[in-house]
Amino acid sequence: MAAGHLFLVSRSGTVTSFSTGPDGYTGVTPDAESYFIVAPPLTMESAGCSFNADDLFVLDLTSPPGVARVDTAGHSSRFATMRGVDTLGGIAIDTTGNFGYRLLVTGTHDSNKTTAFAVDCKGSVTTLSDSLPLVEGGIAVAPPTFGQFAGYLIAPDENSGQMWAIDPAAKATLISVPNLPTGGDTGVESVGFVPPGFSAGGVAYLADRGTPNNPFPGTDSILRLSSAALVAAGVQDGDLLVSTEGGGTTVAIRCDATCTVTPVAQGTNGGHIEGHILAIAVAN
Repeated sequence: MAAGHLFLVSRSGTVTSFSTGPDGYTGVTPDAESYFIVAPPLTMESAGCSFNADDLFVLDLTSPPGVARVDTAGHSSRFATMRGVDTLGGIAIDTTGNFGYRLLVTGTHDSNKTTAFAVDCKGSVTTLSDSLPLVEGGIAVAPPTFGQFAGYLIAPDENSGQMWAIDPAAKATLISVPNLPTGGDTGVESVGFVPPGFSAGGVAYLADRGTPNNPFPGTDSILRLSSAALVAAGVQDGDLLVSTEGGGTTVAIRCDATCTVTPVAQGTNGGHIEGHILAIAVAN
């Protein structure tokens, strides 16, 4: 797949280009990690606006960094600009209301600190904190079933292997350090929550990015695993799936009063995992 472009992938694996017109999404350099999320229809009464269903919000890693919006017709535009960071490394959307139903974006500065931003549906940016621990990757907001960390922003740090939970007051709590390899291009990278109904039928998807001249060269492909295979490994609805960037070793984290970690899957040999884990419940 070409770097800097968007594609639609059907359930059968058919790939088609998306947002290719004169005002389409063009991306940046081939090595950019432009993570994105798909918005559900969310209304923010405080801002007097709504997020439109199926709009894409993509990290724009040009200078200054920000977020691009791509609508369902493929039109792309700058949605928000983030100041005071060197780059951006994560994007999620709050569907619980704990963060006001806003986009949540993380970026780094001074090489060792993370800034967290909240962005409303008009593109107005609020800085939640500029002194969080270093995190990067496929961040996600925990559902109400995730124990004491329900509604928190969950974020991985590939270098240390630490998994962090960030509350709406921007306080970070270490929730787990899975027994997985650590380090740049190696450690915990991608996360995603298992939705309700997944155990009765569903599929989890993960991106394996082609990365030449890397110990984990990747394959430029989409990996998938059935709910049956994950359930057989001990996964339940509401669990957090976490995969390493190097090789895609995957664990499930379940939190109640405490958090437990269960190994559940292994990716392709030499895989280079990026972005989010997307778990979808499929109605029978």
